[in-house]
Amino acid sequence: MLYEEFNEFWDVARKRNIIFFYAGYFSQHVVAAIAETIKARLDTAGAAGPTRRRIFSSFVEMSQNIMHYSSDTLTPDHAQASQMRRGSFCIGMREDSFFLLCANPVSTESVNAIRARLEPLHSMTMEEIKSAYKKALRDETPADSKGAGLGFLTMARDASAPLEFEFVKETHDPDTTVFCIKAII
Repeated sequence: MLYEEFNEFWDVARKRNIIFFYAGYFSQHVVAAIAETIKARLDTAGAAGPTRRRIFSSFVEMSQNIMHYSSDTLTPDHAQASQMRRGSFCIGMREDSFFLLCANPVSTESVNAIRARLEPLHSMTMEEIKSAYKKALRDETPADSKGAGLGFLTMARDASAPLEFEFVKETHDPDTTVFCIKAII
C-alpha cells in the first residue's frame, strides 16, 4: 500500500515533468538546502547559464514571499531572522521552458493589495517592466513591503511570459486565501 501511494505521486510528477517539489515550512536553512538541490537539478536538466540565473532569481523571490507573507507561521512576526512559514514550490519543464509554481496562504484582506501589484504587469512590455524595476530601486520601500518591493517585478523581468496568478479562498477559513503564482522561464 505505501509503495502504491508513493508510486502514484511519483508517476504524476514524472508525467508533468516536475524536477523539484517541496511543500512545508520555509526557513532560511530550508531555502538554502532547496537552492543547492535546484542548482544540481538544473545542471542535470541541461539548463543554460542565463536560464539557471533567472530560475534561481525567481525561486529566491518566491521563497521570500512565502517567508514574509504566508499567513501560516510557526514563528512570531517579530522573529524576522528565523521565520518559518508554510508554502509550496515546484519547478517543472514543459517543452523548451521551465515553470516555477508557488502557493501559500495569505490573509484574505491582503488579496486586493497583492492583485493590485500583479495585474499591471500583464499589460506592461518587457522594457516597461525593466524601467519600473529600475524606478523601484530608487524609490522608498513600500510601506506594506517586508523586502525592497521588487519581488514581482523581478519575477516578471525574468519570465518569458506574463506571470500567472490565482487566489482561492479557503472554504474552512474565510480569513485565509491561497495565493498561487506561476512564472515561465
